[in-house]
Amino acid sequence: MQVVFLHPDLGIGGAERLVVDAALALKSKGHRVSFITAHHDRAHCFEETKDGTFSINVAGDWLPRKIMGGFHAVCAYIRMIYITLYLVFASSFKPDVVFCDQISVCIPIIRLASRAKVVFYCHYPDKLLTGRESWMKWLYRKPLDWMEERTTGMAHFVLVNSHFTARIFRGAFTSLKDIETHVLHPTINSTTFDKAMNSRLRLNNSTLPSTAKYIFLSINRYERKKNLELAIKALDTLRDRVSHDDWGMTHFLMAGGYDERVSENVNHHKELVRLVENLKLQSKITFLRSVTSTQKMALLSSSTAVLYTPSNEHFGIVPVEAMYMKKPVIGVNSGGPKETILDGITGFLCKGDAESFADAMLRFVKDPTLSAKMGAAGRERVKNNFSFEKFATTLNGIIQSVAS
Repeated sequence: MQVVFLHPDLGIGGAERLVVDAALALKSKGHRVSFITAHHDRAHCFEETKDGTFSINVAGDWLPRKIMGGFHAVCAYIRMIYITLYLVFASSFKPDVVFCDQISVCIPIIRLASRAKVVFYCHYPDKLLTGRESWMKWLYRKPLDWMEERTTGMAHFVLVNSHFTARIFRGAFTSLKDIETHVLHPTINSTTFDKAMNSRLRLNNSTLPSTAKYIFLSINRYERKKNLELAIKALDTLRDRVSHDDWGMTHFLMAGGYDERVSENVNHHKELVRLVENLKLQSKITFLRSVTSTQKMALLSSSTAVLYTPSNEHFGIVPVEAMYMKKPVIGVNSGGPKETILDGITGFLCKGDAESFADAMLRFVKDPTLSAKMGAAGRERVKNNFSFEKFATTLNGIIQSVAS
């Protein structure tokens, strides 16, 4: 069948990784897969979207992302409507199935003007991702929230990324109580990770000091909701709990998705740098921005453990990637990580404070064998529960059933 993915911005992030992996999965099952997006920067995207694996079609990139520094949601809706109109009226695609995510406003257009069936993947209700600081903001969001709920309910099939998100979905969209949501956990392209492990990627001395033995890693976008300050404060707390020699062999790597067009990425990175300077941790932390897939593999290969700091994260693909690379994960005991990390077996689920995270980090310093032991358990967990083949088979079955 022909499957077209509609995605607002094919950059680098968890949502983008999900749709790329979904496309790879369906292609592996013999389907013809293409993307239509409003923005695709070849300098800031996943390899599979620029190496010819898929047909990438860009429409509406000239439309604004914001107006007078605001109205981001309205602009995103307009851009999504535009690429949907492009699909239906201007492109040569005659899809059997359209796979869309993040913004559901495209669904009624597809249903009215096309015979394609629509699969909508809900990473998290958009209405819950923004505040209501004033009555003006409340008034602005009211029609958008109503539209999100109504149009999401028009999909032929609704997927969510975790049981946690499924519960949030039911609470956020009360009029959709009769809509059945199906959990499809994100996966990883294990072939890419296997190649990285076999090639034994390692970081150079300019990234990692030669004295580093206990290497803690954070991989996340430079956004405030990712709570990256927690990792830095945990490292500061750890300093007072280890010996002078062990502290000399401890280093922290903070790698994050970073887009110059996104003011929060730029500003939050500066905030974190200032925090490190205030805590006098400059020699202990290396900041990396917009790392490539190869760099990410090298970071994971070189680390002792991965710190995953968001609270109530919708799913979180980083813990799965880390565990597959045989690295334990220290995460907050809430949201998606509760479905991926086995506490005390593949890592530690902690309270969202520096003391709890530092306690977990200390265990890897005190017992150098713990990382390998937990890492092996994590690898088996991913292979048994979050494998690419399981994901591909499940998604293929969904596509087949929806289109029939």
